[in-house]
Amino acid sequence: MRRAEGMLAPAVLSWAAFAMLLLCAGCSRPAKPGDPLPGLTRAERDRFDRGKIVFQRTFAPETGLGPLFNADRCAECHEDPAVGGRGDERETHATALRHDGTCDDLAARGGPVFQLHATPALTKALGIDAEPIPPEATERATRTTPDILGFGLLDAVPTSEILARADPDDRDGDGISGRPNRFPDGRVGRFGRKAFIPTLREFNAGAFINEQGVTSTMFPDEGTIAGAPIPAGVDPVPEPEINDADLALADDFVRFLAPPSPLRMSLASWSGRRLFTRLECAACHLPILRTGDSPEPALRYRRVAAYTDLLLHDMGPDLADICLGLAKPTEFRTEPLMGLHLSQVFLHDGRAKTIEEAIRMHGGEATRSRDLFAALSDRDRRSLLEFLGRL
Repeated sequence: MRRAEGMLAPAVLSWAAFAMLLLCAGCSRPAKPGDPLPGLTRAERDRFDRGKIVFQRTFAPETGLGPLFNADRCAECHEDPAVGGRGDERETHATALRHDGTCDDLAARGGPVFQLHATPALTKALGIDAEPIPPEATERATRTTPDILGFGLLDAVPTSEILARADPDDRDGDGISGRPNRFPDGRVGRFGRKAFIPTLREFNAGAFINEQGVTSTMFPDEGTIAGAPIPAGVDPVPEPEINDADLALADDFVRFLAPPSPLRMSLASWSGRRLFTRLECAACHLPILRTGDSPEPALRYRRVAAYTDLLLHDMGPDLADICLGLAKPTEFRTEPLMGLHLSQVFLHDGRAKTIEEAIRMHGGEATRSRDLFAALSDRDRRSLLEFLGRL
């Protein structure tokens, strides 16, 4: 992916800032996966530790699980190599792209997340062990479970910084037309593979209801079973099924998770870093984002080596799946590459088994960068992959 020459200076500055981050990392112990952000106050560290307990809590039907769910605890899907990391689960999403170009997330029919498990009471009542996808769905998607390390820093990036890099009409003619997705109320999204969710708090509370069927004051409605009412007696726990205090603690745990530290760079990987810029990958996988003001000092005015611009980009028809919000089926948020060395599978649905395979599957706005990668010498290709494998 690429930007016009006018973006070269910021890119160079970003690389300089990245180098400084690496040097600073060498001056102190690198964060291990699952560690809290450095610099937390005693009270913040206490919230982090207590939030981790909530994050690892196992729910049962008698304590709020279901009646539809994907997992019975947050840590089931965020566990590798530590709590807050990636998971090996796959989940199913579906939406409907209407003839007028608008996207229906099928919320009235149970979407866009269709749960893969049902409680015994629901199975007995309806004879189903998963939520059926309604026939009006026009697209389906498989989603892997990403790690959530450093998500508090992504939440603290000002919306103005995201919008400043958008170029929806490609006015500079560089072939890149990144644009923000927006929530129905107009707020800019940043979380999820389609960048639909605006804030980390909504992302976390949404995970409780969508993944575990656990209601909160933010999401108090169990929803439906593919549009049909929930049968009486199958959900014995009154709403909300998690209280505000515990939900806030779970949010604190995620918010204060440190971003994963990159591995020590080799000589080959430093050469690969230069190739990453030369192939114009850094135009979308922006090396450095900056946080703004925050009520939490540990998140305030920080540089984070996120490798994303948090914008939607067209990735071509071969990767297309669902629409969501303003995102077309071919559009995805630039995936953050921080912690890439911890990944076992790649892309939004895990179809790529190696970093190289993922690069070769890029299309759309990334076609030029993909083709430049394919034209590299074997040595240069190894250097670039070495660099990416250490992020």
